[in-house]
Amino acid sequence: MAIHSHEFVETDDFMPAFGLDRQTDEKTVIYYLQKFSDDSLMTTLTKRFTNDELEEIYFFINRILKTHLNENEYHSLFLKDPDHK
Repeated sequence: MAIHSHEFVETDDFMPAFGLDRQTDEKTVIYYLQKFSDDSLMTTLTKRFTNDELEEIYFFINRILKTHLNENEYHSLFLKDPDHK
């Protein structure tokens, strides 16, 4: 059984748009991130990223995680670590 999910992009009948309202913006970001993280797309893109682009993405994601998740949320929601207490 998979522990990661990308259900929104598969199940929500949604047309992405940005700048209309907060709810649409949130759904659009979810849609883009789920599409962006697709294995085949990432395999293609990461090979083409410069070292600076790889670093930029890595540090951006880490900054977002550290800013918006506490330690327990980081372990349970991001790492999917069932053994973290």
